[in-house]
Amino acid sequence: MDVPPRCTHRTPHSQERPLKADPTAQVTLLEVQELDSRADQLRHQRRTLPEITEITELQTHRDELDDQARDARIVVDDLAVEQAKVDADVEQVKARRARDRERMDTGKVGNPKDLERLGHELESLERRISSLEDDEIEVMERLEEAQSVLDSVTTLLEQADVRLGELIAARDEKVAAIDAQLVDVEAQRGPSVEGLPEDLLALYEKLRAAKGGVGAAMLHQRRCTGCQLSIDNAELSVIRAAPADLVVRCEECTRILVRTAESGL
Repeated sequence: MDVPPRCTHRTPHSQERPLKADPTAQVTLLEVQELDSRADQLRHQRRTLPEITEITELQTHRDELDDQARDARIVVDDLAVEQAKVDADVEQVKARRARDRERMDTGKVGNPKDLERLGHELESLERRISSLEDDEIEVMERLEEAQSVLDSVTTLLEQADVRLGELIAARDEKVAAIDAQLVDVEAQRGPSVEGLPEDLLALYEKLRAAKGGVGAAMLHQRRCTGCQLSIDNAELSVIRAAPADLVVRCEECTRILVRTAESGL
């Protein structure tokens, strides 16, 4: 069976001015510590809610999608302008072709050379229309593809927004529940702190800030529940002989060490 490490040395605090407090006040300090530890746990729980991480990651992804949507929208707008220009060019050339045909069909041009020239122009217009219509189809296909990309990204954005809304609602609900528990813990702490000696409370707060939130620990079965180290027999003898109102400190971690019926003294 593993044997817990034992405290075998005294730390500088042994030279500090002895602090005294009623044993009942020292036990009450353990109750305060328990409430403070519970409050710390709740605050940690609130800071580390899984929804918070997921919201951050999803918001980053959404920002990327938003950039993609912006770029895709620019492509769609540019292609729409290009298609409108090609459409206008096709209509303009077709209108000219219609006018030339109308002149030929109505006999407005009687000079053979003019007719020949007009015939060559119509052929040129037909080739121009064919080329423009090919451009029109090509631009239309690119526009449809760009619009498809934009629609796809827009759908992903909408899905991300829905999920963000769900996560934010879940986070807010959990935060509200945790805050309600914190209010309850703080309400219990107030009466517990009342009546505690100022010097004892000040030492506790100082140690709590320096020792990861734990300023007072129970001496339980010859072991400090703050650092989890066993107390050696020599130190136990010192503690056993100490007056009940003397505030004992753990020689290893320097936390306030509260004696109870379960201390094993």
